[in-house]
Amino acid sequence: MKTKVFIDGREGTTGLQIYDRLSGRTDIELLQIDEDKRKDPDERRKFLNAADIVFLCLPDAAAREAVALIDPDNDHTAVIDASTAHRVAPGWVYGFPELTGQREKIASARRIANPGCYATGFISLIRPLVEKGMLSPDALLTVHALSGYTGAGKKAIAQYGDPGRDPELDSPRHYGLGLTHKHLPEMAAISGLTHKPIFAPMICDYPQGMVVAVSLFLSQLEKEMTKDDLRALYEDYYAGSPLISIRPADAPSCGFLGANNLAGFDGLQIFVCGNDEQVILLSRLDNLGKGASGAAVQNMNLLMGCPEETGLQL
Repeated sequence: MKTKVFIDGREGTTGLQIYDRLSGRTDIELLQIDEDKRKDPDERRKFLNAADIVFLCLPDAAAREAVALIDPDNDHTAVIDASTAHRVAPGWVYGFPELTGQREKIASARRIANPGCYATGFISLIRPLVEKGMLSPDALLTVHALSGYTGAGKKAIAQYGDPGRDPELDSPRHYGLGLTHKHLPEMAAISGLTHKPIFAPMICDYPQGMVVAVSLFLSQLEKEMTKDDLRALYEDYYAGSPLISIRPADAPSCGFLGANNLAGFDGLQIFVCGNDEQVILLSRLDNLGKGASGAAVQNMNLLMGCPEETGLQL
């Protein structure tokens, strides 16, 4: 029997990317609401309750509304929410399978919060260090990150694609300058940190791909470690993961780390660079892949009991 899947918000960037990953699969049935009824609460309620798995690709308020439309006695519909609404909410499982014990939680969950793109990069670097006792939960961290403009949604895509756009868009632009970026709560909570990091990322003039970087003095670590020790820690932590890979000691060999190399792919790469005193930890991914739609499909695969990389581009 095919798994019935409904994408609420299929018209958005994340929804369209999920649809593309699912459209050729023979093990699911995609439930598709009529275009003129996609904002009709009664029609949405019908589809939300008929599906085995629902993807919410909506603004936060609309995502909460969608969850409320699922009948209280409905125990078969699992929800994967791609919004920010439930990422640190009680009763929701954080959809990052590679974290210790998380695959098992996701596979049996009814409510899954899909991680944010920047948060995915940051957590992939910091959670293993805190979990293994190498970095204090009280560490004060600063994050440097940049992303292609598709991560900012339809409005930004149209803005960057406008031939008459402001010349300022030709350059990278910092945002979140009030240091209240919406990914910060999950970045701290899921990493196991007491304090939110300082974080004001950059949006850049290319469509897809991102790099998240955290710099450390090796003396900040709880135990004496070299950059090779750190690389070995990550290799052990993510051993067997089909989506996360640790790049070798000489990478990037050219001395430059591009942010769009994984555009169109659903994996994530970790780099450990630096010297005997300082390291820079870097995570590279596609903001629409492992940073959004690819991660959502990975979580769906775990719910279905099939290999988590099914239908993904690696």
